Amino acid sequence: MTDEAIEQQSDDADWHRWRRSFLDVLDLPMAAAVIGQPVVVLEIVYGSPRRGLTARCRTVDDREHEVALADVRFRPNTKAAHLFERYQQWLADDPKTTPAEQLPPGGSGAALQIGDTSRVELIVLALKGRAVRCRRLSSDHVVTLRATRLSTVVPGEIVTIQARGRRRDARTQCVSGDIVGTRLDVPALRLVPLRLESRGTWDPSEEYWGEEGDEIEPWARDVIAGGPRPEFEMEQVLPGADADNPDSDPIIESNDRKDAGDFAGARRMLMALLEVDLRCLDAHAHLGNLVFDHDPAAALRHYEVGVRIGELSLGNTVTPVIHWGCIDNRPFLRCANAYGLCLWRLRRWQEAARLFERMLWLNPSDNQGIRFLLPAVRARRAWAPER
Repeated sequence: MTDEAIEQQSDDADWHRWRRSFLDVLDLPMAAAVIGQPVVVLEIVYGSPRRGLTARCRTVDDREHEVALADVRFRPNTKAAHLFERYQQWLADDPKTTPAEQLPPGGSGAALQIGDTSRVELIVLALKGRAVRCRRLSSDHVVTLRATRLSTVVPGEIVTIQARGRRRDARTQCVSGDIVGTRLDVPALRLVPLRLESRGTWDPSEEYWGEEGDEIEPWARDVIAGGPRPEFEMEQVLPGADADNPDSDPIIESNDRKDAGDFAGARRMLMALLEVDLRCLDAHAHLGNLVFDHDPAAALRHYEVGVRIGELSLGNTVTPVIHWGCIDNRPFLRCANAYGLCLWRLRRWQEAARLFERMLWLNPSDNQGIRFLLPAVRARRAWAPER
């Protein structure tokens, strides 16, 4: 064997070790993103040292493409993301000079096992026509669920299915069955809480509460008595948005489709965002908006998922200030406001009142006009659209 052939064999071995390591961690198929666009990674391929590792991916329109694995981005703070960081570092170095002990250990990939008649819990990622893209509760493995009563689930919920069969082809694993239970348990989703950026301290003594001699409303007196509190801006997750191009906002594009009467197209875009990252609160808010007028019970479930995901960041300590004036806070506040309106419409008076009271503490400037709604809720007056 020539020296060139020996060197080629050594290079191949390194690439194959990386491929095996990714197969161990990725548990394919798996949601990811390429250039900010949502995809599902179906397969990791190695062809030659020149091409390196590539990923066969399916886009939201069900087309398949093969891209360099280095262009794929995985959900933050997962095993896949951490391994990808090591892979990028390795690519940045000269692989021929990288000590073998720095390479990840090899191994075999773990497959998702679902028996033909077993019960299994799945996290709903996105509804796709007559199917649902899901993730196994205990892993990042993506499956396609075909079942009855699909209209009763929303992204972010956990469904229990009684499996009736399964099949696996080159594209994905498909599971068919009956939905026997649905629950909302955001901590079980294993999401990374949205980051809170400090905006200093909010001091009620520096705020405008009316002219001297004006009566201060009871809710405002309580907020003032609470004294200074920390103020934050909540991280906004928006897959597919280009920070250098404000016209690339997928939420704006989905709203444009809605305004043009293309409700199905708007819904597809929002679902695609959540398939990549369930922490996209604006997608939950706008999915709720699509059905708010005719189905408040369904809208409420979309909004509540957004609220509960946002609350992962707030904790149970002193209520912080989350001002509407900080733009990235608005998706969370939109979800909370609409959630309260749905509670009101459904005559869940006490829950609506508690939520609105908390919102006044979170955003004392009350840009959403909660202070005008709260008296009607407390008086248990029926919701009316003109309000």
